[in-house]
Amino acid sequence: MRRILFGCSIIILFTASAYAQKTKPWTEWSAKDAEKILNDSAWGQTQTESQDSPQASSSTSAITQTTAARREDQRLSSATNVESGEKKETGMSVHYRVRLLSAKPIRAAFVRMIELQGAPPEKVAQWRTFVDRDFGDYIVVTITMDGNDRKRMALATDEISKIDPEALKTTTFLERKDGKRIALMEYRAPTDVLGAKFVFPRMLNGKPFIDADSGEVRFTTEAGKALKITRRFKVSEMIYDGKLEY
Repeated sequence: MRRILFGCSIIILFTASAYAQKTKPWTEWSAKDAEKILNDSAWGQTQTESQDSPQASSSTSAITQTTAARREDQRLSSATNVESGEKKETGMSVHYRVRLLSAKPIRAAFVRMIELQGAPPEKVAQWRTFVDRDFGDYIVVTITMDGNDRKRMALATDEISKIDPEALKTTTFLERKDGKRIALMEYRAPTDVLGAKFVFPRMLNGKPFIDADSGEVRFTTEAGKALKITRRFKVSEMIYDGKLEY
């Protein structure tokens, strides 16, 4: 009985936390709230790979920055890759953070994190305008990476730096539950803390590719042997401020 009650309590707390993230203004989110949105939500997922299980999946959602970008934005980058609530790693692993940048909650969580991490006010002010940006006719997925497996991270970074955008279009897509897909439109290599950017059209045959009846959307990409990522996003959970955000 105690185990059942404890399990129910955990579920209630988890649900309450998720509800708070969607009802509180993003400017009032705690670091834990923002991290949840970025790494384990309807808009941000994690794929974790380790030596023991190469394609292991984590409950929390990447690609390293270029050297120049890392030097410029190292502190801001650390704000978006905090692994709140995850167990301390004892083995070698890499976390690929897959996020729907075109969804407002992801942008809000990103800006909130850099604010809570103590970024200069002028930098925060610049990023705040990014929260309300209109992505128009595009769906943008980003990938960043963190972890303690430097070898695997180096391999993935090398693959990303050598990507042929045209070849990538044959291995990268968004797919709905009904099997309909949209192919990659444009790829932008990582040059800032947001990571690599995968751009897709928002419309298919004159209609939004994603709507309330889409069920779930699967993002898949493959670049060489080191980078193979697949993450699923539940559309029913993508409602933010009364609007379907993706």
